Amino acid sequence: MADFLRLLQNENMKIYRRVGTWVMYAFVVGIPLLMSLAIVSVTPEEPTSNWLFMYIASNILVNLIAIFTVVKAADVVAGEFSQGTIKLLLIRPWRRSAILLSKFLALLLFGLALTAAAFAVTLAVGTAFFGYTASPQDMFSEMARENPWAYTLLWYLYQFVSTVVIASLAFMISAVFRSGGLTIGFSIFILLAGGLITNLLSLLDKPIVKYTLFPHLELTSYLDGGTGPLPRYPMTVGFSLAVLGVHFLVFVAVAWLVFNRRDVA
Repeated sequence: MADFLRLLQNENMKIYRRVGTWVMYAFVVGIPLLMSLAIVSVTPEEPTSNWLFMYIASNILVNLIAIFTVVKAADVVAGEFSQGTIKLLLIRPWRRSAILLSKFLALLLFGLALTAAAFAVTLAVGTAFFGYTASPQDMFSEMARENPWAYTLLWYLYQFVSTVVIASLAFMISAVFRSGGLTIGFSIFILLAGGLITNLLSLLDKPIVKYTLFPHLELTSYLDGGTGPLPRYPMTVGFSLAVLGVHFLVFVAVAWLVFNRRDVA
């Protein structure tokens, strides 16, 4: 166990020693600050609750975090192969499964840390600039107006689950193809085109669309008692989590099989 923790620590050190990592954190901190200054300067007389500001800023940040996580997923595996540093890991007395698991956990911890930073920064900046509101009436959601804490925490949880699934897909592509460019390009395409693909799938009169990946990435559609991302096929959040769980296991299994069987010259 101690050896694995050292391996995990080593992967985290690789991530946080890179300048690009801190640039990503700078975006997470800087964007809410710039947004709050812009809102105050443009509409100084129109009151905005801290929760509405937090929701708007968080929508931007969670998409950036998903992209940042994809970039790191491309680097932790494909980057090792392209730079030749994977050999330094494989000659050490660690099983390939442990190496791959440490990389994947380090990636998830990175995504979780960015998500927690986004939550903390948007809450702090929103409260500092707009004051704290216990019952924000400018929120469009009934649940958010009655209990903004529960709504926001659940919203962040759903978004993080979707980020984990996207990260597992990017991790699989990185392990299979060993190409950082392909990993980043394909994963970002899914992020950007996911909504469009969901809308197209909703037009099909085929129940099988309920089992595809893309619609279930929109878990926030269940907030306020929603029936899911496909209006023609009402679902539950449990069903969506189950579908995402199956895809997650498939992505991880493929990455594990390929990484363990690949010959590194």
